[in-house]
Amino acid sequence: MIDLPQVIQSVCCTTPGPPRSLLLAAEPQSVGHARAFTREHVGHHAPHATEHHTDTVVLITSELVTNAYRYGTEPGDLIAVVVDIDDARTRIEVHDPVRRVPRRRAGGAESGHEHTRGRGLLILDALCPKRWGVGDRPLGKFVWAEVPYAD
Repeated sequence: MIDLPQVIQSVCCTTPGPPRSLLLAAEPQSVGHARAFTREHVGHHAPHATEHHTDTVVLITSELVTNAYRYGTEPGDLIAVVVDIDDARTRIEVHDPVRRVPRRRAGGAESGHEHTRGRGLLILDALCPKRWGVGDRPLGKFVWAEVPYAD
């Protein structure tokens, strides 16, 4: 079996270290691939980043890719993860082919059962308040978030 993320990294990489983008199949295991890719990318391109910063970026990536997989794709679609690092912050973008904008869901218990979904945007609000959003692209949308190095 071919490891798609590894193939893409080896083919697309023109600079030393992991590339800044990764293309993933719309399937549950892609969330784990995205986390590993992001951790490796931040570790290589931002060696000054704290463990807290890296963990926050990885958690945000996980939430964004999970949302893209669950709500922004159909079988056979692709998800793109783009990581951009500069001196002030790490920016994560997750692209999917659906133009529908994510929306917050009400939390709490319903009919005696606790919600297990719909918390991704609440997590974004908590981890990077006012530093995330949604943008249009020709065939879909991207959701972005920025994590500054200093809190």
